[in-house]
Amino acid sequence: MTEQASDVLVDLVRVFCGPDGRHGNTLGVVRDGAAVRGEAARLRLAAELGYSETVFVDDDERGVIDIWTPSVRLPFAGHPCVGAAWLLDLPELVVAAGVVAARQDGEFTWIAARAEWAPGRTLRQYASPAEVEALDVPPAGEWIYAWAWEDEAAGRVRARAFPGRGDGIVEDEATGAAALCLTASLGRALNITQGVGSQILTAPGPSGLIEVGGRVALA
Repeated sequence: MTEQASDVLVDLVRVFCGPDGRHGNTLGVVRDGAAVRGEAARLRLAAELGYSETVFVDDDERGVIDIWTPSVRLPFAGHPCVGAAWLLDLPELVVAAGVVAARQDGEFTWIAARAEWAPGRTLRQYASPAEVEALDVPPAGEWIYAWAWEDEAAGRVRARAFPGRGDGIVEDEATGAAALCLTASLGRALNITQGVGSQILTAPGPSGLIEVGGRVALA
């Protein structure tokens, strides 16, 4: 699906869809990044679109992308990288934080990144999934990833994400960067159900890299 905003065509995909193909976090991808030049213009378009992240493709052969929320530029973010890798069908992406390897494995698209590329997230554990599901949106100011074990032995987690940026995105449906941070903290592979029903898979890899994967579909 495409959307037109400020005379720019934007591809829309849902990243980290659930097993039934629903849910996932909507991502806007501007394939013609040259059509939106400068930080101010990109910030305006990202704010106009209102998605948690919008990607501007600056080189579709090398996979150079620029990631924006409605309020800030991000050096790295998980669901934009997974969505862009699927849409552009590339083996790697180049973001401000570094090079992100990507691969396709059946219905899943995977990226490999480092937890230190996603600082500033508070991981807050709760005693049960019911407590996580009952949470109210906290006040803006702190980026909170609320989580609880659904099945610790199986690595199954229930999570919700509250960016706290004050830019209108009070809760993220699916956040690969936060899942990556939780995986680094726990040191094990995870199967995360986040938001209404999105699914994020993670796996620690060699040399400090962590893989994050999920299903992607056109919005």
